[in-house]
Amino acid sequence: MDRAADLLTRFSRIVAADGYDRGLQPVQWQALLFLRSANRFSRTPKALTAWLGQTKGSVSQTLAALEKKGLVARRADPDDQRVVRLGLTEAGAELVAGPPRAFAAQMLDHLTAVQRNSFAALVEQMLRAELVRSGGRPFGLCRDCRHFERDACGQGLHRCRLLDVALSEADSALVCIEQEAA
Repeated sequence: MDRAADLLTRFSRIVAADGYDRGLQPVQWQALLFLRSANRFSRTPKALTAWLGQTKGSVSQTLAALEKKGLVARRADPDDQRVVRLGLTEAGAELVAGPPRAFAAQMLDHLTAVQRNSFAALVEQMLRAELVRSGGRPFGLCRDCRHFERDACGQGLHRCRLLDVALSEADSALVCIEQEAA
């Protein structure tokens, strides 16, 4: 491997280890972070499986462990009983509440705003290329989607043309499995 690949691997392992100090496996921590940032349409086992890039079985085990710890709850969708919706419990929400973990902030603290933006752009470019290669879903924020209509339902009330639903300002800042870049 070349130096950049070695550094990326090391960086990934450090980031993935976040959450161990809270008694969680890396994948469990990532699942909680996803559920914190996902919109109501994306809080499903299927979307979580796509986000994590794991098998259904692995994600099912992850969810079972998180339920046992009292951090995640499953419920049937009120509009379609076949669909399972996931949510953070109060304990789960408290665990992932607040600003990003100190170690992540410390890793980026010494970078200037220009360097941070460059870093983010490079990581996004690598991620998109890998998702294209592997057939993965890109996800993304509602407000950056081609289906998003700002203020379509009044001031601060937006609309998703794909799902034909109203979105609040808070909804527009969440991650969606259906997102297609504008």
